[in-house]
Amino acid sequence: MTGGPYELQPIGWVESPLADREKAPKQGDEGSPEAWLVFEQGVSEGLGDLQPDTDVLVLTWLDRARRDVLRVHPRSDPANAEQGVFSTRSPDRPNPIGLHRVGVLSVEGTRVRVRDLEALDGTPVIDVKPVIEPRLDR
Repeated sequence: MTGGPYELQPIGWVESPLADREKAPKQGDEGSPEAWLVFEQGVSEGLGDLQPDTDVLVLTWLDRARRDVLRVHPRSDPANAEQGVFSTRSPDRPNPIGLHRVGVLSVEGTRVRVRDLEALDGTPVIDVKPVIEPRLDR
């Protein structure tokens, strides 16, 4: 291994009615309530071009996940054969980075209202990236 240690700093936080991991949807499009991404003032310039009615990828640090898990039953269902975490969307993994495709509903200063976010209230946001659709002219 080279480099390191690596350091991530949250750029914001999730505000959501979801507080209980066991009751939260497994994926954002499975009944997630609207939520807010609340960003630190120091990154506000980076929000300048976010637009409603677009999708973005939100990367979060799943701070309540277990980091010692390498095998899981997908969707926490013992009827599913156990698999390595890197072939699943399990939040429990050595580096619990969440990847969420969400729809932007509104942008109000450093607050961005989104749909389809299954992250729990207080989850740290570590990055936002645009969704790049595949090119059809290839």
